[in-house]
Amino acid sequence: MNPSQAKNIASTTSSAQNIQSLSSWSVCHSEAMQVDWLILHFNQWFSHHNVILVRGEHEPEYFPATADSPAKIQFAHGFFNSALHEISHWCIAGAKRRTQADLGYWYAPDGRSESQQILFEQVEVKPQALEWLFAKSCGRPFRVSLDNLTGEGGDGKAFKDNVFTQVQTFLNDPQSIPKDGFALIQHLCVEIRDGKFLEIGEFQRSDLD
Repeated sequence: MNPSQAKNIASTTSSAQNIQSLSSWSVCHSEAMQVDWLILHFNQWFSHHNVILVRGEHEPEYFPATADSPAKIQFAHGFFNSALHEISHWCIAGAKRRTQADLGYWYAPDGRSESQQILFEQVEVKPQALEWLFAKSCGRPFRVSLDNLTGEGGDGKAFKDNVFTQVQTFLNDPQSIPKDGFALIQHLCVEIRDGKFLEIGEFQRSDLD
C-alpha cells in the first residue's frame, strides 16, 4: 500500500466514523454537533433535489444549482436556528424560485421604515411559522425575528399573532404545509421524537413573548 492509498483509506474511515457518531440526535449535546447532524441528514434526505445545506461564515444566502454544483442553502454563522430559517424559505419558495439567486426574495436591510417593515413581516409569516414547526420537531427553542433593530419595527405583537395563527393553520390542515417542509418535519419527528408528529397543543401564543 502506497502513502496515497493509506491516506485515502484513513480519510474514508474518519468520514465514516464522523457519520456514525452523528447518526443519533441523542448524542449531539452541543449546538455545533446538532448543526453537523442537521447538515448531514438534510443533505441525505433532500439529495434528490440537488441541493445541500452549508454552514456560512457571514450572512445567509441561497445559490441556485449550476451545471457543476448543487444548489446551496447557506445559513448564517453556523447557527442552528438560522439553518432552520433558511430551510423554511427554501421549502416555501417552490421549484421556480429555487432557480433564482436568494430565491427571488425582496429584502431591505436593517433600518427599514415602517412601511418596509410591514412588507417584510407579510412575507415572513409563513417562513417563521414553518421554522417554529421545525424547531419544535427538534426540541429546540424558537423566537420570532423582526430583523429591524435600528428601524421602525414596533413591538411585533401583530406579527407574533400572525405567526401563531399560521402555525395553527398548518397543523389544522397539514396538507397546507409545503411538501418539502412536511417531509422534513416527518423525518425530524422520526429521528428525534420516536415518530410522534407535532400536535397543536404544543404551541402556545405566550411562547412567542
